[in-house]
This record gives sequence, C-alpha cells and structure tokens, in this order.
Amino acid sequence: MKDKKIPDSIKIVIILAAIVFAAGLIYMFVDQVLNGSVLDWLMYNYTETLYYESSDGVGSWIPVPNWRKIRQAVGVVGVTAFIVISFAVVLIPYLYAKYKKQQAVDEICKMIGKYMNSESEAGEVFSSEYASVAAQLVQIKSDIRYRQQLMKEENEKKNDLITYLAHDLKTPLTSVIGYLSLLDEVRDMPQPQREKYVHIAAGKAERLEKLINEFFDITRYNLTHIILEKETIDLYYMLTQMVDEFYPILKAHGNTVKLSADENLLIYADPEKLARVFNNILKNAVAYSYEGTEICISAKEEDERLEICFTNHGRTVPEHKLVSIFEKFYRLDDARMTNSGGAGLGLAIAREIVRLHGGFITAQSQNEETSFKILLPSRTKALEREKEADL
Repeated sequence: MKDKKIPDSIKIVIILAAIVFAAGLIYMFVDQVLNGSVLDWLMYNYTETLYYESSDGVGSWIPVPNWRKIRQAVGVVGVTAFIVISFAVVLIPYLYAKYKKQQAVDEICKMIGKYMNSESEAGEVFSSEYASVAAQLVQIKSDIRYRQQLMKEENEKKNDLITYLAHDLKTPLTSVIGYLSLLDEVRDMPQPQREKYVHIAAGKAERLEKLINEFFDITRYNLTHIILEKETIDLYYMLTQMVDEFYPILKAHGNTVKLSADENLLIYADPEKLARVFNNILKNAVAYSYEGTEICISAKEEDERLEICFTNHGRTVPEHKLVSIFEKFYRLDDARMTNSGGAGLGLAIAREIVRLHGGFITAQSQNEETSFKILLPSRTKALEREKEADL
C-alpha cells in the first residue's frame, strides 16, 4: 500500500504553526535571559495603576490592564499578522511550487544527459511519470544517430571520390606531358602523326579539365547557398536550346533527342538554376544510354503543374541503387570505368533546385529504359504561391 501524500495546504498550516511556536520559545528564552524585562515593558506600557480603598478605610494602588492601549496594540498586531500571514499564504506556495518545478527540471536534465550520453535504454533512465518525455527523446536520439550515420557515409563517399579523382588526374596529366614533350623533341615529325598526337593531347587535357571541375563542384556544393531569382520562362525554347547545345556530345555518342512539348509552355522559375537541372539530367541520360539510341524529352501542363520527363535506353538500374541515385557523391559502379562518370553531385543538385521551386523529381528504371520525371508548379500556381509568401 502506497503512503498517502500530505496536501500542500496542510504543509503550509504546519509551517505557520511551527513559526508561531518558535516565536513563543524565542520570547520565553529572551525574557528569561533579560530577567523579565520584556514583561516589565509590557506592564509599564499596557497597564495603569488605580487607587482602591477598602471598606475598612485602607487604600492601595493596584495595576490593571489599560484596555484602550491593549485594543490598539491588538489591532496593530492583528492587522500586521493578517498581512504577514496573507503574504505567507501566497508566497510560500509560490516559492514551494517554483522549488518543486526547478527540482523537476533539474531531475529531467540529469536524466536526459544520462540517456543521451550513454547506451542505456530509456526505461532504465526515466521513471514512469516521464514516459512521454522518454518517448520523444527515443525518437530524437534515433534521428540524431541516423543523421550522424548519413553524414559519416557521405563523408566517406566524398573522401573516396576525392581519392579516385586525385588518382585519375595523374593519367591524363602524364599523357599530356608525354605527347607535348614528344612533339617538342621531334621537330621533324610527319604532319599526320603530329596532328594525331596533338589531338590525343587535347583530348587528355579536356579530361583533365573535367576532373578539376569536379573538384570545384565538390567544394562549391557545400559552400554555396542556392538562391532563386524567378522570372517567366519559355520552357519549350529552353529545352530546344539545351538540345542544340548538347549536339556535339550527342553526336559523339551516337544519340539523338526527340522533343515533345507544347510550344506555348511557360513556367515561372529561375532560368539559370532550372537549366542546370535539365543539363544534369540530360548529361546523365547520355552517359548511361546505349550508343545510337534515342533520348525522349517531353513536357506538358496538367492539373496546375508541369511535368517534364527525360527517358533514355540503357542498362536497367537496380531498385536498390535507384533509391540512392539522388544522394550526394553517389555514382553507379560503372561510372568510374568511363569518362562520363562525374562527382555524383549532378542529380543531388538537381533535386535540391527542384525542391526549392516547390516540386519534386523521381526516377524509374525497367526493361532497359530509365526515366527521370520532374514535377513543378505551373506558372499560375507558382505566382500564387509567391504572392501568398509575400503576404
């Protein structure tokens, strides 16, 4: 059977009674020490001497209480006591509640510190009355561990990638130096052979430039905060222009592009950032498509949103890899084996830009066909959202 808890009101009455009792003891002690001077003072101030004459004619002076002064003193003491007790009744519960609250906060802080800095289970640290706090902290601790694991894995990927890129820099650099040295040493080299070596050296130099740019992408991604500068864009013209710019890359890989979109499609977005999204996805489509295949790009407006889709024909991406394709520094296994393998930031940056525009991006791959679908708010919807944000 549990002990009954004493109510706070009873505790206050007991405290006040103890104070009165203590005051009485102090009075008795002081009066004894001072040889009755306190009592003498009371007799002097609150009594008066009256002359009484007995029946036999004998008179005497007898001290009697001075009721007028006593009533005044009782009134002053009563009012003072009432004020003091009133303040005490209000102040003591307040101070007691504040103390208990601080005590509870300190106790919770200690338990939180112990739980967060140890491997103990929540039930071992928190009592049953703090079950709700324990449940929230379990979730918070789980989220922290998950984020720490993600950061650790991301950092490992980044370090591995930098190691790979640093190693890959040596090969084209060595080739460039070798061919240029050969051209410099053999001045009478036949023209066809000279042109061949110059062409090879130029290709290696371009590969070297690409690797260096990937280094810059790795650092710039973490240091740059993406800020959108939106305006109305002709989406069809943007896609057409992008396809034209990719012509040399498409031709080198034997790919063609089929664009299916309404020529009057408009979108309210940041043109530079959105162009980067499309470039990254098309570059990825070319890199992982079969040579000589067609890449399909479509765009349409439906239900107050724009849908832009990039589809290429290539090896099917496994489901377990597809879910990670938008993570930073993630590259498919065969990306390292080709010159097309980038730093694994293109799709991660694309997803972030699309998210900032209020949309999202998904990927699907089956039957040797991979599709990237971008969903963005229509121009009308985007303008409405911007107005609401300004308000």
